[in-house]
Amino acid sequence: MESRAKLMGHAIHPLLVMFPAALLLSAVVFDLLRLLTGTKKWSELAYWNTVGGIGGGAIAAVPGLIDWWHLPDESRAKRVGLIHAIANFSGMALFVASLLLRRSDKAEPTAAALGCAIAGASAIRLGGYLGGELVERLGVGVTPGANVNAPPSLTQPNWRA
Repeated sequence: MESRAKLMGHAIHPLLVMFPAALLLSAVVFDLLRLLTGTKKWSELAYWNTVGGIGGGAIAAVPGLIDWWHLPDESRAKRVGLIHAIANFSGMALFVASLLLRRSDKAEPTAAALGCAIAGASAIRLGGYLGGELVERLGVGVTPGANVNAPPSLTQPNWRA
């Protein structure tokens, strides 16, 4: 099923989700590096990655919601899409909680802040897996007629901005 939210012939949601996911997952890695090395800069990096990941995730959710809204009711894709959204929303909420728990000292996350970030990363990974399921197995966001020899999308007269 073709995406409803497109830019120059490409679905917008998959273009946007990789950045917030990478920022949020690397935030956990940076916090763990802080614990291993004692270097406070790692947790400051984690803090700002979390801020960027939350902002980017909120932006990426909009075209995802548009695409989900147009999926056929009662389809497996609609159900998987809902779980995908819940997993990602839950992950984002956990990262927001982590951010709030560390706002007094960006370089010294509490155990609760780190726990929220780790749980949030797990939820984001589940959401990412389900996003792959939507595209790879259920064909959501795939242009009709897509194949290994399809012409470039910019040469097609019907792409929407």
